[in-house]
Amino acid sequence: MGDAKGPRGIQSIEVGGQLLLALVHHGRPMALKDLAREAGMTPAKAHPYLVSFIKLGLVEQDGGSGPYGLGPLALQLGLISLQQYDPVRLGTPVIEELARKLGHTVAIAVWGTRGPTIVRVAEGPTPVHISMRHGTVMSLAGTASGRLFAAWRTEEAAALGEPLPDAATTAAVRRDGWATSRDGVVAGVSAAAAPVFEASGRLVMALTAIGPSASFDTAPTGELLRSLREAAALLSRRLGH
Repeated sequence: MGDAKGPRGIQSIEVGGQLLLALVHHGRPMALKDLAREAGMTPAKAHPYLVSFIKLGLVEQDGGSGPYGLGPLALQLGLISLQQYDPVRLGTPVIEELARKLGHTVAIAVWGTRGPTIVRVAEGPTPVHISMRHGTVMSLAGTASGRLFAAWRTEEAAALGEPLPDAATTAAVRRDGWATSRDGVVAGVSAAAAPVFEASGRLVMALTAIGPSASFDTAPTGELLRSLREAAALLSRRLGH
C-alpha cells in the first residue's frame, strides 16, 4: 500500500511481489520454505500467491512439486524490457545499416540475467546455420560477444558460474577493444564484436557480426572490424562515453 505521500496501491500485490523479488535476487529456483523466508512470510501464506503466479506464468514449479523458479511470462517481460532499453533503440538502425554494408547478419547483445543476450538481429543476405534469434544467450568463452562481456563485466560474468575465456584471451580483448571467434561454437561460422559503453564507462551492449568463416574477414585492419568498431564508438559517444 502506498504511503501518505504517494499513490495508494494494492497491498496484496505488493506482498506477493516480495516472492518475485526474492527469486530475482537469488537468480535460481528455490524451495517453498526458503522462498517464503526470504519474502518475510510463512510457507502457508506464500503458497496461494505462488499458485496464482504459476497460473499467470510468472512462476513455474519444477515437476509440479519441486522448487519454484521464474516462469515463461517473467522471462518474456525481462526480454521485452531489454529490447526497450534506450541503447538498443539507438543501435537498431545502426545494425541494419551494418548488415547491408557488410553483407553479414549483425546483432545487438546486452547483459541479461543469464548472460549476454541477443535482443536485436538484422539479417544479412548470407544464411547462417546457427541460432541467432531474440533471446539467445551467448556463451562467455566461445562467442565474440561473450568474450567482450567477460572482459568488461568480469564480476557479473564470474558470478554466472559458467566457463570463462582464458586470461590471455581476456587481456587481448581489453587491449584491442574488440573480440572475434572463428569456428568457436559451430564449425564454419565466425563472429566479431565491438563494445558500446555508456557515460560511466560500463559496457552496455555489443555489436556482433556473424557469418560463414570462408567469407568472414576477422583481420584487425579489415573493413568488417573497422566498420563495427566505428559504429560502436559512435554509439558510445551518443551515450555520453
